[in-house]
Amino acid sequence: MEKVRLVIDRQVIEVESGTTILEAAARVGSRIPTLCYLEGVNEVGACRICVVEVKGQKEFATACNTPVEDGMEVCTNTPALRAARRATLEMILSDHPMECLTCIRNGNCELQTLASRLNVRTVRMSGATHTDLPVDDTTFGIVRDPRKCVFCQRCVSVCSDVQGVSAIELQGRGFDAIIGPPSGLSLDETRCVQCGQCALVCPTGAITEKDETDEVWAALFDREKYVVVQTAPATRVTIGDMFGLPPGTPVTGKMVAALRRLGFDAVFDTDFTADLTIMEEGSELLKRMTEGGALPQLTSCSPGWIKYIEHFYPDLLPYLSSCKSPQQMFGAIAKTYFAEKTVRDPADIFVVSVMPCTAKKFEAARPEMGAAKRFWNNPRVGRDVDVVLTSRELGRMIRRAGIDFAVLPDDEYDEPLGISTGAAAIFGATGGVMEAALRTAYELVTGKTLEQIEFQDMRGLEGIKDAVVPVDGIDLKVMVVHGLRNARYVMEKLKAGELKDYHFIEIMCCPGGCIGGGGQPIPTNTTLRQNRIEGLYRVDAAMKYRKSHENPAVKTLYQEFLEKPLSHRSHELLHTRYVPRT
Repeated sequence: MEKVRLVIDRQVIEVESGTTILEAAARVGSRIPTLCYLEGVNEVGACRICVVEVKGQKEFATACNTPVEDGMEVCTNTPALRAARRATLEMILSDHPMECLTCIRNGNCELQTLASRLNVRTVRMSGATHTDLPVDDTTFGIVRDPRKCVFCQRCVSVCSDVQGVSAIELQGRGFDAIIGPPSGLSLDETRCVQCGQCALVCPTGAITEKDETDEVWAALFDREKYVVVQTAPATRVTIGDMFGLPPGTPVTGKMVAALRRLGFDAVFDTDFTADLTIMEEGSELLKRMTEGGALPQLTSCSPGWIKYIEHFYPDLLPYLSSCKSPQQMFGAIAKTYFAEKTVRDPADIFVVSVMPCTAKKFEAARPEMGAAKRFWNNPRVGRDVDVVLTSRELGRMIRRAGIDFAVLPDDEYDEPLGISTGAAAIFGATGGVMEAALRTAYELVTGKTLEQIEFQDMRGLEGIKDAVVPVDGIDLKVMVVHGLRNARYVMEKLKAGELKDYHFIEIMCCPGGCIGGGGQPIPTNTTLRQNRIEGLYRVDAAMKYRKSHENPAVKTLYQEFLEKPLSHRSHELLHTRYVPRT
């Protein structure tokens, strides 16, 4: 690749042609401030915080989207630049509510950090043109507070370019500009899938998860309730981010210990029902292949993806697996099997989920997810999953309780719903569901031990991956997809009849899978996603059992309660149907 030689802050550097000034400056240790910039997603130079001086040019250049040129001389820190950046930031702050102390992003706000870095101590202007806009809390998963919007357009870019949903957009110009759903609609009136990727990239508190920690605190101190918690596979390598541990560090034991100290009566693992999902989903696939059914079978454990296909491709719903997600399987099992096994009134069991995902809040509220209530024919039982917390919400609860997470001992999950395998742990990474399914499918079909259980073709952050896996004379053709823009590309091919020879396709809503979910710690970027994925593979490698069908607690569940995969009771509790949406 052609090289370009230039000078940045008196440092000579040689970089590849096409490199931006922002990227080149970072290589010589000059950190140019940014606000709207989001690598690979939003590089529009809208905020003009990243301006630099280029010798020979009258106007400042935006570093985030200006490519370097041979012989270019750049200054990133001059009196004029500092004054310009401060003036720009003051204009932004003049139209921003000064509610830092009560904002959910206090202490983790890019605007707050930028004001400190640029030494903004007073705001000499007044604006207040958007401070009277109403908060939109119409969805189960996310909340929009347009008063706090800084018009960086990150949310617009990630919603349209990464997820292909376009539920929010930039409208109007000048002081009349606003970012939000078109035509004055609420988010609930759009095709928003509540994935929360907008909240994950928002630099302020303009888009956040819907906080439900107060409901959990109330349940924990309600003596009539037996409060159980389940933790999703991805949370064990992300919660530590909020307490200063290296990104991707497995903190399973510390997380369990923290949850016990918060007061939960039982601490369980969603990995248990991830193993259960593999048993049901794998059996469903084999049945479709042998007895007929829509192929390829599409995974159904990602609620943002489910809502997306319901909105955009309702005619392809028959391809979806009928399996509920592990979260919802857990809720149903906790309020039936566990209640029966421990002789508890299912109406007194309160199920809390800790998930990487804002769409899980929507999923838990779906009317289809009331299996336990129907099983007992008891309206007092309520939802299968009562409250969903994101990783961020749990982190805030731990801090609020004064728990020093980093020094906690490692505790073990409670039994039986806390027993799991390495196959379940990797559910949190793109390709993990497929790899877990292949480990089990191979052995159940062939009756032989699978010696090489790590399917490298299923791993990595490439948006679409496929492979052919020989299984007992059948070339099983599989595909892994993450990010909804990639899902759209694959669905168009499926609709056109181009994927008829595929058997199984894993689709995850969020880039990187659940480790990049909309409820994960902020920031979340490509490097952090990779660190988290590697952490999950380390968890898998250290597990006693690494194949879902080896889980002894799942075997007992079938023997004592479900009978077998795809039994009548399994269908009653663990399977569902999805609906077309406008």
